[in-house]
Amino acid sequence: MAGQPGLTPQGAGRLRLGPPVAALVLGGLVLVLAVAYVPLARLAHQSLNAATASVPVWVTATGAVGAFVVAWRKPGNPLGWLLLIASAASMLTDDAAYYAVADYRLHHGGLPLGWVALLAQSGSWLGLVLFGLVFLLFPDGRPPSPRWRWVLWVYAGIGLVVTVWAAVITVGAIIGHHVQVDSAGQLFLVSGSDPAAGWWGTALTAVFLLVAVCLVASLAGQVASWRRSSGERRQQLKWLMAGTAALVAGAAIDTVAGIGSASGTVPIGTACFLAGLVAFSLCVAVAVLRYRLFDIDRVISRTLAYAIVTGLLVGVYAGIVLLATEVLGFHHSTVAVAAATLAAAALFNPVRRRVQTMVDRRFNRARYDADRIIAAFAARLQDAVDLDAVRADLASSVQQALEPAHVSVWIQTGEGQ
Repeated sequence: MAGQPGLTPQGAGRLRLGPPVAALVLGGLVLVLAVAYVPLARLAHQSLNAATASVPVWVTATGAVGAFVVAWRKPGNPLGWLLLIASAASMLTDDAAYYAVADYRLHHGGLPLGWVALLAQSGSWLGLVLFGLVFLLFPDGRPPSPRWRWVLWVYAGIGLVVTVWAAVITVGAIIGHHVQVDSAGQLFLVSGSDPAAGWWGTALTAVFLLVAVCLVASLAGQVASWRRSSGERRQQLKWLMAGTAALVAGAAIDTVAGIGSASGTVPIGTACFLAGLVAFSLCVAVAVLRYRLFDIDRVISRTLAYAIVTGLLVGVYAGIVLLATEVLGFHHSTVAVAAATLAAAALFNPVRRRVQTMVDRRFNRARYDADRIIAAFAARLQDAVDLDAVRADLASSVQQALEPAHVSVWIQTGEGQ
């Protein structure tokens, strides 16, 4: 019927899948894949530590950000869709890898639909390509300028060629009954470790480098856009840079922590990388929704200040412990640790205030200037006796510090006062 929700006006009975409904469906798919992650890991006899068990939580959080942006706030903006589909592709790849291990390595092909798990991993590069597009199309779904459309076409070409090529190799292995799966659940031919794959291994390296070049180019375009932007657009780009910094920091910690590990990863590194990924998604959501957009200067200044304070206090703590144990010859490390802890606690507030002032002076100038104006007004108020002069000074200080559209001062007077 024409007036029934979900049907076309022509009344043909055809379901109209609007953007909110489609976003909810994809969000539900991400949730289902996240729930299936743990039982599939157990089916594959894979041990789950704190970091790997938290993968579905972080991926679901990233997908939820995308679904929220798309479904309820900005259905016409592709960034939320990119985050949502990238999350679904990433979760599907992880689940498919576990199922492939369970089928082809543990049950020797005895489980049903093992070939579907292999084909699902053909899109493992899809999430990376879609995630890279977020940088290029930020914040309104268009490149920084028409000159950057070539990067968009390169991204699309990479995703299409690699996905189709991997699918062709996988189908050939399934039809020829040459399925060999490594411990990560990937087909040997697709993982790039099998010489029989021919040019595929070289192509993977070339594709990775090309994606890296496109990603750097996208960031360069956004930096150039930030330099010539102002107002709201500039604040949006600041949120993007803050999220990117969190993502890069998480990836760097993950890489450094994995050095020397047999598997190349450690739980704390994986957790930091996933936290950086979610932080990036949240920053993109704030920028696209323009919610508390102008708080970015405060976020950046507080983050930098506490990072610097933490580094300084850790240095003081380590220095006192080393001085007490190595130089002064204290044999009881408990005394050195207690002294270092007390010193760090005593220095925290003075160091925090001084570092916060220095950071605000550079990264949050409005807050720094407002604090100076308020401090100067408080100093003048101590010697003021004229009520009219105080009122005029108060209005002037508020106008300088906050720049409101209108300032009014009411002074209540009563009988006998």
